[in-house]
Parts: sequence; C-alpha cells; structure tokens
Amino acid sequence: MTTSSLLPGFRFRPTDDELVGYYLKRKVDGLGTELDLIPVVQLYKYDPWDLPDKSFLPKRDMEWFFFCPRDRKYPNGLRTNRATASGYWKATGKDRKIACEPSVFALRKTLVFYRGRAPGGERMDWVMHEYRLCENLHEGSSNFVVGTDRR
Repeated sequence: MTTSSLLPGFRFRPTDDELVGYYLKRKVDGLGTELDLIPVVQLYKYDPWDLPDKSFLPKRDMEWFFFCPRDRKYPNGLRTNRATASGYWKATGKDRKIACEPSVFALRKTLVFYRGRAPGGERMDWVMHEYRLCENLHEGSSNFVVGTDRR
C-alpha cells in the first residue's frame, strides 16, 4: 500500500483496545484487515529515525505502527533482543494490562531509545509502546505490534 492511495484527511489513531483486539489479534490468527496499514518490519534492525520510511502511513505523522516478530537475544533464551546498530531500546515503567474482550488480554510495555551501548547510552526522544497478546496476563506471545513516536 502507498500513502497516495489513502483518502485525503485519513488519520490512523487506534486505541490500545483496537490495536490489540482487532489488529494484533487478527494478525496472530492469520486473518487480514480491510486496509493493510501496519507493515511487518524487523524493527530492531533499524534505528528509530529510519522507521518512518518503513511505515505505510504518511511521513508527516509523528506516530508509526509496525508488526514485529520477536527477536531473541539468545537462541534458547526468553529475553528479547532490542539492540539496533547505534543504540538500544530500554524498558521503562511497569507493563500495563489491557483487557479488550473477555478472552483477549495483552501487555503494553513502554521503551525509550538510548544511543550508544548500555549502561552508558544517551537517552533520546524516541518512545515505543510494545503490545503483546497473552493467554492470561502473566504470559506474552511471540508476535507483537509496536507504535513508535518521537517526543
């Protein structure tokens, strides 16, 4: 999809419930949506300033959405690899619980981008919200959708 195929005035501003209960749930279940608005991107292979070019949404928007398969830090481990070529995404705060429907649960994790290597990285203005589906609120899935923005 190209942004030129979107109608004038189109805005994509989904709520947490819509992102999880419709877009992410349908993606995990192998179902499509009417409009292909969220691309699949190997998110951590790119620095945050390269992400607007990967989005299907207009570049003037300051918020972008992507589906991203989970990248493991270690082949047999559970930790997610969040390092990019020039920095890393660091989790901040507590995971927030999202209950969309009686049987659809998710966790939202907030991450901030740091340029350099841990622990001495320089905090940048990039923020990401990572959404993970769960069977219950104690487990996450292997696929997630993220929204990134620059503050």
